Amino acid sequence: MAQDATGTQISQEAREGHWAKTRSLTIGVLIAWFFFAFVFPWFAKELNAMSFLGFKLGYYMCVQGSLLAFVIMIWLQNYRQDKIDEEYGVQE
Repeated sequence: MAQDATGTQISQEAREGHWAKTRSLTIGVLIAWFFFAFVFPWFAKELNAMSFLGFKLGYYMCVQGSLLAFVIMIWLQNYRQDKIDEEYGVQE
């Protein structure tokens, strides 16, 4: 048995499962972040051919859409990580 950062006793198998799910979540969030931080701005010129709420779509996605996506990603990552921690008994 090993201890986590909070002093909770957990098995090596549980630690590996927890880390695998945490790693997968982190990779997913980083892929989504890359998409909203680089892919949308890269194609802003092409997206400007369409409009959303009266704004060119490329402009809107770079200014408002990406910010909203980042806030949602932060909330979802924290929510999902809390569920993973609870599943493995290492919640705070």
